[in-house]
Amino acid sequence: MSNRKVAAIIPAAGMGVRMGSYKKQFLKLDGVPILIHTLRKFVACPEVTEIFLAAPPGDIAQMQKMLASENLGDKITVVAGGNRRQDSVENCLRLVPPDTDLVAVHDAVRPFVSPALISAVIQEAAQSGASILGILTVDTVKQVARNRILGTIPRERIILAQTPQVFRYEILKRAFEKAREDEFQGTDEASLVEHLGLEVTVVRGSDSNIKITKPADLELARFLLEQERHSLEEASLPPGKPAPQTGP
Repeated sequence: MSNRKVAAIIPAAGMGVRMGSYKKQFLKLDGVPILIHTLRKFVACPEVTEIFLAAPPGDIAQMQKMLASENLGDKITVVAGGNRRQDSVENCLRLVPPDTDLVAVHDAVRPFVSPALISAVIQEAAQSGASILGILTVDTVKQVARNRILGTIPRERIILAQTPQVFRYEILKRAFEKAREDEFQGTDEASLVEHLGLEVTVVRGSDSNIKITKPADLELARFLLEQERHSLEEASLPPGKPAPQTGP
């Protein structure tokens, strides 16, 4: 195992506007908050050495109580989040020790990322300096102005960005400093590094690595959770033993 120090930042301070009055990170799947499902994946990844969690300032006590019930209280540092995702990540980054090698940033509501995918993008970032997960699009992509099509963008030039996004510590620090100086607001951490003028590589992600942002996503999330549980059950079976059957 590598001696690299890898910090994970999980921004979970969002107000869940698209979920109505609910903060989506606290919504439950199979009786467990979505955020906890996500954190379990990072705790299970051997490369991740520490985790920083950005929480809504008014929910810090609730978050710490929730972590304690999962025996994660001593493994995760809870930080007050900001008004924007970018502010929340930067608040956490300020507490990341400067001798950290890599920093991974992951959406709190992407609970189906696998520890193997986390490891893969960490390994790539260790080589390239900056890397993200991404998937190909199967849809035709149009560039538009209002309701008029300006052109068609070749699909082979498009990827849909996912998280985690992983960067060398000093690169991410510089990216946030420049964004603050230029008053630049990015849509993800990779866009801040791009604004710095550096290249970001892509590791093939997974269609299952969805971001739960609206009510319709919850049904798909329940299906994926069942699939994930079934895969874990099959993996734990002794050789030659048939998997338990479900349904008629």
